[in-house]
Amino acid sequence: MKVLMINGSPHPHGCTYTALHEVEKELNAAGIETEIVNLGVGPLYSCAACNMCRNGGKGRCVRDDMVNVILEKAETADGFIFASPVHIASASGAISAVMDRAFYANSAVFRQKPGAAVVSARRAGTTATFDQLNKYFTINQMPIVSSQYWNMVHGYTPEDVMQDKEGMQTMRTLGRNMAWLLKCIELGKQNGIEAPAQELPKLATDFIR
Repeated sequence: MKVLMINGSPHPHGCTYTALHEVEKELNAAGIETEIVNLGVGPLYSCAACNMCRNGGKGRCVRDDMVNVILEKAETADGFIFASPVHIASASGAISAVMDRAFYANSAVFRQKPGAAVVSARRAGTTATFDQLNKYFTINQMPIVSSQYWNMVHGYTPEDVMQDKEGMQTMRTLGRNMAWLLKCIELGKQNGIEAPAQELPKLATDFIR
């Protein structure tokens, strides 16, 4: 089993990474493979609503960048953690662009797999960012993995974050809960319990007639 972890910070080993790494240690201790993908500072497009991903694009974005790398890795992942620093009381522009495009281009690679959001901030904006990231999971039938508190850490530097004792404990609890849920799902599959069938066609109701 594998958990794909997306670090939406421009700093590959900053505060957000520090939180993810604490989760990662618990997952690894439970025998779960992990991979952290750093979005970094490379250019990332927002979604152009061209629909090429759905019209012959085979679930890939026509703009071939980190989004397609993540979509390819997501095919073999069993769970996901998307992490972001707080930028003006919301998620980073990088992770917002990536999640918009990835979930639109190929939501099937995420559907019904456990997901969790992790947020880091110096001081405030954490709950708004946490809520923003969780919306991607709830629109895509993904079980949300929770912890003993909202999945957030506080600090201006990685050293500050490591002093956030409650935040770090929250990350460790999140890692253990993710491992537990993944093992429960795997055990269910081994005993003939499959994910619920999809009701097709998927309906869309517009409110303007």
